[in-house]
Amino acid sequence: MTRLTEAALTQAEKEKANFILLTLDTYGGTVDDGDKIRTLLLKCKIPTLVYVKNNAASAGALIAIACDSIYMASGATIGAACVVNQQGELMPEKYQSYMRKKMRATAEETGRNPLVAEGMADEHLIIDSLKEDGKIVSLTTEEAIKMGYCNAKVNDEKDILHRLSNDTRLVEQQNSFADTLVLFFLSPSVSGILLLLIFGGLFMEFKAPGTLIPIAIAGVAAVFYFLPLYMDGLAANWEIALFVLGLLLLLLEIFVIPGFGLTGILGILFIISGLSLAMVRNLIFDFTFVAKGSFANSLLIVSLALAFPLALVLFFGKRFFDSRAFRKMSVKSEMTSNEGFSVKESKLDLQIGKTALATTDLRPQGKVEIEDETYEANAEGAFIPMGSNVHVVGTRANYLIVKKIH
Repeated sequence: MTRLTEAALTQAEKEKANFILLTLDTYGGTVDDGDKIRTLLLKCKIPTLVYVKNNAASAGALIAIACDSIYMASGATIGAACVVNQQGELMPEKYQSYMRKKMRATAEETGRNPLVAEGMADEHLIIDSLKEDGKIVSLTTEEAIKMGYCNAKVNDEKDILHRLSNDTRLVEQQNSFADTLVLFFLSPSVSGILLLLIFGGLFMEFKAPGTLIPIAIAGVAAVFYFLPLYMDGLAANWEIALFVLGLLLLLLEIFVIPGFGLTGILGILFIISGLSLAMVRNLIFDFTFVAKGSFANSLLIVSLALAFPLALVLFFGKRFFDSRAFRKMSVKSEMTSNEGFSVKESKLDLQIGKTALATTDLRPQGKVEIEDETYEANAEGAFIPMGSNVHVVGTRANYLIVKKIH
């Protein structure tokens, strides 16, 4: 809503609107977003009106008071702006003090009684004939009119327009293509598919280094995963950086460092952490305003997305990597005898069971030598260093499958 409100105010300025009308019905939201919207409204040069359809509680009260004129429906309420966590429990004094001053400053800026606004966030403040100790100010429509916190009781938005001018034309804000796209990619089903593509691409690249297409798919999926979260204010720069660092560590493990060790493990942990933290509205590692269990849920979602491609490879791995579709994605080159190679697919099966010498590192791909002839090979299992004796256990496409002889 912060981003959409900013877009609406920008649109209103471009169209030279005479007024901006907000329809408000909320029990509140996050303090930081409430303050951002409040600041946007206070800085807006166009007169702002708000229609409280039912509730303007907590951060909603702060937003309403930031508007130049407040209109309320019959039975609506405004107030109760103490800061609470997701379980409805009062937050420590430092948060309450911040909210009290924000409410007071906003009322002062818009010409309303600041004591009433402060009383909406201070249970100990005493206001004669309105509030006693231990109570929070929450005003009905009639009470709000009496206290100068409501211009009039109205039936709907049209009623407000009639009060402004007989020829007032209402232009409703329309979501831009970018906004629609962000909402699409934020949907759980789409973000779940993107997570599967990220982990599926990384795992396929790990199984067959140099294929490149899987890692490219994972990269594109990561962009579409993080971009809407970043635009929506969820994913922070450091969370994206954590994911990128994890990705670099994993690629370093795949292409440079032998075997799979601490670098690869840290890479996976950083990737999972970055993807999970981007889903929740935390401040670094402060989860004060995050709903209980939210981070655990996001961590579970990411972990399941990681487990799914692993399970597929476990059950269908050999069949998939031998498939025609995967071979089409794999990087292949033609090797001739003029270049020093004597790999002939018809001879590969004859090498099964023989002992070979690794003439290059196998990470897992490389070259082996059998009876003075060079063959392309793929190590089954761990990294095999150059100079090791290996046992040929099978063939796949146009290369040998080998295992290190211990």
